[in-house]
Amino acid sequence: MNQPRILVVDDEPQIQRFLSVALSAAGFRVQTAETGAQALRLAATGAPDLIVLDLGLPDRDGKDVLRDIRQFSTTPVIVLSARDREAEKIEALDLGADDYVEKPFGIGELTARLRAALRHAAHAAQPAQRIEIDGVAMDFDKRLVTRDGAPIKLTPKEYDLLAVLYRNAGRVVTHRQILAAVWGPAHGEDTQYLRVFIGQLRAKIERDPTAPTIVKTEPGVGYRAAEP
Repeated sequence: MNQPRILVVDDEPQIQRFLSVALSAAGFRVQTAETGAQALRLAATGAPDLIVLDLGLPDRDGKDVLRDIRQFSTTPVIVLSARDREAEKIEALDLGADDYVEKPFGIGELTARLRAALRHAAHAAQPAQRIEIDGVAMDFDKRLVTRDGAPIKLTPKEYDLLAVLYRNAGRVVTHRQILAAVWGPAHGEDTQYLRVFIGQLRAKIERDPTAPTIVKTEPGVGYRAAEP
């Protein structure tokens, strides 16, 4: 069984040592980088399956490194950072990060997020034509949504909104990303408009819209569809 290759980019030696040991024990092959320049070189030449990226690097801001990585690679990137402001999270996700984990962190949660990101990348390589979450299935070929086999009637925008979330199941999708994908870049700031549509969508697909299990809110950042 192939071990996924993880590139850990962090300039703190103790974090590097801890993650190298913990992730190796969890079944990953680990490579490390201390600077943005090293990270870009290894991302381009080392063919990692996933990158864990700190934002506070000695030579460059991690967000700039992320922006450069996205110029040539779709490798999943999980930001691991002590920066906990919503604006930092939103900017990193908008730049193409697949997830954002705050320091201090639990290794169990981090490895679970690594596995989820790797599963999503594998699915993205061969886009699924049918995705089911908690009994609600989307058949992309038929453009059909059902719950336990019974059709659910969605408007075209509700369908497109759910499709964006399902295609990114397990990942946070920011307000801006959703609005741009469904309504166009000019609507990137219309978060209240999006909230209304999310409410309408939940009323149709969730067993209990007041306690959603399919479309979950990431406060101040966006939404996340549960893992299939």
